Amino acid sequence: MTERGSLADLQSRYGTRHRWLMLTTVMIGSMAAIMSSTIMNVGIPDMSVQFGIGQELAQWVSSGFMVAMTVSMLTTPWLLARFGYRTTYMGCMLLLLTAGIAGGISNNYNLVLAARVAEGLAAGVVQPIPAIIILRAFDTSEQGRANSFFGMGVVLAPAIGPSIGGLLVDWMGWRSLFFMVVPFCLASMWLALRYVPTTAPGGVSANHGKPSLDVAGLALATAGTLCLLNGLVQLHSGDFASSLTLIGVSVFSAVAFLLWQRRQAKQGDVPLMNLALFAHRPFAMGTTVAFIYGIAMFGSTYLLPVYLQLGLGLSPSHVGTLLLPAGLLLAFTIAIVGRYSSTHPTHLMVSFGLVLLALSFALMLVVNLQTALWVLVVLAILGRVGLGFILPSLNIGAMRGMDASLIPQGASAINFLRMLGGAAGVSLCGILLEWRLRVHGDSLTNATTSAARLTAFDEVFIMLAAVCLLALLAAWQIRAPRPPHTS
Repeated sequence: MTERGSLADLQSRYGTRHRWLMLTTVMIGSMAAIMSSTIMNVGIPDMSVQFGIGQELAQWVSSGFMVAMTVSMLTTPWLLARFGYRTTYMGCMLLLLTAGIAGGISNNYNLVLAARVAEGLAAGVVQPIPAIIILRAFDTSEQGRANSFFGMGVVLAPAIGPSIGGLLVDWMGWRSLFFMVVPFCLASMWLALRYVPTTAPGGVSANHGKPSLDVAGLALATAGTLCLLNGLVQLHSGDFASSLTLIGVSVFSAVAFLLWQRRQAKQGDVPLMNLALFAHRPFAMGTTVAFIYGIAMFGSTYLLPVYLQLGLGLSPSHVGTLLLPAGLLLAFTIAIVGRYSSTHPTHLMVSFGLVLLALSFALMLVVNLQTALWVLVVLAILGRVGLGFILPSLNIGAMRGMDASLIPQGASAINFLRMLGGAAGVSLCGILLEWRLRVHGDSLTNATTSAARLTAFDEVFIMLAAVCLLALLAAWQIRAPRPPHTS
């Protein structure tokens, strides 16, 4: 007898429509997760003023979220195998909902930061699930269409989010940003009860026995990530001894993590990150691109709203309006590119996107206090179109041809490394910006902007452009090896 709520049960009830209904459900949850990761950037300047904290401390609202999301991604394969799709997904949505409400009503910065960390934990577990569904539930011929549908839907939330968020900050303050995830979480939980199976990936029953979580590996990954980010902060503050110590501990933790994962695999245990994934060259190169690209994407997502508000003196609602056309075009680009991501060479799509993204950063040097606003809109569009070529192509292309049993860990690993790059990117942008502002004799606490302030921002944008060009070297290697020539 078919277990009620299992994949087989839902497929028998909904037929071929089920995979699309399931993808729609997790898409809505992903929209909530991604919105929570980006929308708070609009409110950081106002939040720092209310709590009387500097930019360095305020950026932990973004960095803390990123650290939590990065590390929790590694637990997704274990959670799905242990509890199944539905329980794991519902638990994440409930945590994201609760944290959003708690953050919105908190009057203490530490509680706000704790709510952001909780949101990050939930968002991290959710992020790899759609890629697993697309690769496991859809045939190769349908993966491009599924990828296009999912990508367009997910991008609409952060595309519209900053515009709505900017208006909300002007009208009701930064607290209102926390509540934007509530309707998405409620809708997704209702749909999950109907369309998300109770089973684990592949349709087998969730193992409610004792599949072991690699706790030691998780602890090493967490320690390494925290030490890396804190080391960067200490480097900025001028405490070089503490910085070098923390970065050294981070490197040690990374090496220990890799050795431990290798030992886990040799002993027949389930490692947190299966190193056999990296024997697949497209995946190895794809994760390299994901890490470097994460630095640029999330660093710019943090930097651009701060630049527009504190560099050019625009209001939060004005910033949101300026970014809206770029977000909508990003969704449109993903809809088009996603359809071809399963039939066109991944390395060409990703490389073209990286070139556009690098160009959008480099051209920020032409912006000054007299620049017309339409120029900012065009530059934002250029960068977002570049993202539209990268986002739907990278994950699917890196894991194409991989053994099906490795797909859950592959989706988890590539998202982990992208977010690790993102967490480092947010910190690097904040640190580099504060440093260059000091060099040019300015500070973001000054009430008025200046040409020196814009020069400091320009230098950070140049760093991001260089990072994108560096990723090109690895992107070109994502192409599958050519078969041996036979006469």
